[in-house]
Amino acid sequence: MKIFPPPSASSAAKPAEKAARAPGARSPALPKGKPHAKLPGEIRIVGGQYKRTKIPVPNREGLRPTPDRVRETLFNWLGQDLNGWRCADVFAGTGALGFEAASRGAADVLLCEQDAALMAPLQALKTRLKADMVRIERGDGLSALRRLSAGSMHLVLLDPPFESSVFEPALKAAAEALAPAGLVYLEAPRAWANDELLPLGLQVYRSGKAGAVHFHLLVKAEAAAPAADNAPAA
Repeated sequence: MKIFPPPSASSAAKPAEKAARAPGARSPALPKGKPHAKLPGEIRIVGGQYKRTKIPVPNREGLRPTPDRVRETLFNWLGQDLNGWRCADVFAGTGALGFEAASRGAADVLLCEQDAALMAPLQALKTRLKADMVRIERGDGLSALRRLSAGSMHLVLLDPPFESSVFEPALKAAAEALAPAGLVYLEAPRAWANDELLPLGLQVYRSGKAGAVHFHLLVKAEAAAPAADNAPAA
């Protein structure tokens, strides 16, 4: 089963070039709500069996749903067919990223969210979609990552609060949870480059920017570019 086609040598090099910067230089962290301060009220699943399903966006401080076009780009990178994949969205918020994965055939999707007020909307959406592959937990995203079995995840979705200090430990825990050909999606207020990702066990595969949001697709540092015909590792 195809995961997604490998990039050409030229396209594979571009993300790292975009992310490169002077050693030690860091963009200032932005408040989580700043990139999308005006909440849209609702967003829609952009592809798969649940395409066009509305997802409510409660008016919660710091809630920052991933924009439609960013989700569309991410799942174009992933190749749309996630049949059989095990996925974790551990800073779930509205659940948009996790439900997008479920919509494309993922076999098991963990949604973890700390805000108690978001539990009811997540559960209601799961029930409405009859999405039995989705598991919803209330709790700390970093703790949820650290509980995942080593090598068990095909896709880890990381969109922490932008003002938080969990990025490095979350990336390290995600790397440990990844299957050999697994991937990490990272959304952040700045670009992350290989010089800081490699010590955490990851490297840039692809990356992009939408407004103030930087998004990345990462692979294990020791892994080659994902092969087009590899099925998800057991």
